[in-house]
Amino acid sequence: MASIEERVETLIKSKVEDLGYSLYDVQYVKEGQNYFLRVLIEKQAGTIDLNDCEKVNDGINDILDTADYIKEQYFLEVSSTGIEKVLRKDKHLTDNIGNEVEIRLFKPVNKQKEFVGILKSFNNEEILLTISEDEEITLNRKDISLIKTVFDWDNI
Repeated sequence: MASIEERVETLIKSKVEDLGYSLYDVQYVKEGQNYFLRVLIEKQAGTIDLNDCEKVNDGINDILDTADYIKEQYFLEVSSTGIEKVLRKDKHLTDNIGNEVEIRLFKPVNKQKEFVGILKSFNNEEILLTISEDEEITLNRKDISLIKTVFDWDNI
């Protein structure tokens, strides 16, 4: 059976696209006592603003209520991906081959828990990262707590 995130993504994807956005990710998480359904969107031209989030929220709210996939009370949050995108899915990784990423690990490898480098390749078990011209590292995906893109803040 598909997860709540997968079911919600399938349910709302066409509506989000009909409104002029792309659905980047759906996250269903518990934080403290509260549950959150986070819908992350993008658009081709420009950045996502509050009006965009409100438009998508209004467009999917009734669809979610009617489907009633989530039995617990939850908060619906619609937002942009942010400047540094979290890469949770294979599609996200594929789209960022050749780009600079930051990887954080649950436990150290070579006495480090964070690596920044160019995402070279990946498969179901491992991610290959180019750290420098002459250094690559292979990391086990099960050991990774976070992968995100890196924004060059110095060249704004």
